[in-house]
Amino acid sequence: PPPHLAIVWAPRAALYWAALRAGPTQPAGARPAVLMPNPFYQVYVGAGALARADAVYVPAGPESGFQPDFAQVAEADLARTALAYINTPANPQGSVATLDQLKAAVDLARAHDFVLAVDECYSEIYTGGKPPGLFDACREIRSEGGDPFANTLVFHSLSKRSNVPGLRSGFVAGDPALIRLFLRLRQYGGAQVPLPVMNASAALWRDEAHVAASRDLYRQKFDLALGMLDGKFGAARPGGGFYLWLDVEDSEAAAYRLWTEAGLRVLPGAYLARDYPDGTNPGAAYIRMALVDDLATTEEAMRRLLDTLN
Repeated sequence: PPPHLAIVWAPRAALYWAALRAGPTQPAGARPAVLMPNPFYQVYVGAGALARADAVYVPAGPESGFQPDFAQVAEADLARTALAYINTPANPQGSVATLDQLKAAVDLARAHDFVLAVDECYSEIYTGGKPPGLFDACREIRSEGGDPFANTLVFHSLSKRSNVPGLRSGFVAGDPALIRLFLRLRQYGGAQVPLPVMNASAALWRDEAHVAASRDLYRQKFDLALGMLDGKFGAARPGGGFYLWLDVEDSEAAAYRLWTEAGLRVLPGAYLARDYPDGTNPGAAYIRMALVDDLATTEEAMRRLLDTLN
């Protein structure tokens, strides 16, 4: 059977609502936990906090291919987990979860009865082969007679796919029981999608030509940028998304120099991560650079970056 689906206005809000739906429960009689990668997309942190849950930051650095391994989370935290976020392709690193990683996350969610929320808003912007998705994993591990989408929600958006962030349109799909609860929450706390936005969204979802053209342009920009960087700052082609995740040693200092000396605006990786108990921050050495302009502007930006940081 197909997954149940809800159309949403502002997919970022949908990711937030997912935590509100899951967070107030008290697994194992303890304060609930929300697992999330570190570094992360900021809404995960805010959603967990406003759901009155403890954030458990799971390393997502180079040692794990920039994807979180929830199996490394302590059993005591897994026992009280209400929700876990995965972002693939990931913001900010551009990493892609493998099919085996997704299957392992689904198995873990079902074993500990928490909601697995997979943010696939960049899923149609990829630089090589099409990345696997959550429902690819669900189809492979479904149990006979069981719901193939149990314990899962997946989030998609037109913002990245069709370059229409101002439209604020997307959908969430997955476990029918979760979707019913999600819709009830949304009816109380979220605005309905206006009909003009629905009609525009339907037209964009029906058309694949503009998506392929956009994906090809991003590939050209990565080719250009990576050719100019020539391996500097650990530059590598991401699996998806439109960001470069560059190791500049000190993200705040580099971001300040690029803005004041070169007129380039990048995001310090330290602002996309939380410190671990030992005081280290997994994003502190990196900057996130978005390749969202045209080829000529991308070339000029890379030239300025190299002139400034070299």
